[in-house]
Amino acid sequence: MVRRETGVTLRGCTECGGHAYGGAPACAVCRDLVDGIVEGEWAAFLRQWDTVAGGGQERALAEMVAAEPDRHDWRIVDAALDRLVCPDCGGRLARGPVGCPACDLAHGFRYAAIETDRPGVPPGNEHAIRVNVSVVRRPQVTSESEVLVRRLLLPLLLAGFLPTTEEAQRVSALVKKSPPERRAHLVERAVQATAEDFSRTRRAAPAAGSSPTSPGTPAATRRRSGRGRSR
Repeated sequence: MVRRETGVTLRGCTECGGHAYGGAPACAVCRDLVDGIVEGEWAAFLRQWDTVAGGGQERALAEMVAAEPDRHDWRIVDAALDRLVCPDCGGRLARGPVGCPACDLAHGFRYAAIETDRPGVPPGNEHAIRVNVSVVRRPQVTSESEVLVRRLLLPLLLAGFLPTTEEAQRVSALVKKSPPERRAHLVERAVQATAEDFSRTRRAAPAAGSSPTSPGTPAATRRRSGRGRSR
């Protein structure tokens, strides 16, 4: 699968007031947008197999995908797991509570799926999107601080941004040193500043004749992250 061009732009959410996607999981509108990241690919996958959504064939297809995640795109794998019931906790497979054996196992194997960077983004952008989406959709197994950072950065990643090591370390340090009562506000300010810098760089890049995200970036990069590689 070759990813479509970067099509998500930074825009506001009418419900929560932040960047669209970034208010999940608390904001219902943003949560639906995040779910749409995997649901859109699943709908196209069903059309490819000439399968009708909601029937027994869809479940069988989901079971097939879950059994061989290394042959499918991560978005399709995540959507397939959503359609399977965990035998231990009874919830969506891989999205259960902390310590659920079957969910933890499925969550580990999901990282064998294929990740394909979109044209024009830095290599590794798709993996970053994948991890952040996973955290936002399964917040109960992650610290509040990590969920905060992951959800706020997700809109930027979807627009083609990838933080440098220095930028990631700066945000991590901010989280650690910020008092809990001010942490969300300070991180939001830092991410907003990063978003403004990214937008300025992207607007300036075409005028300079370079790629909007990473000069010389190949049209697309395809990789598997391997079981357990979630960072």
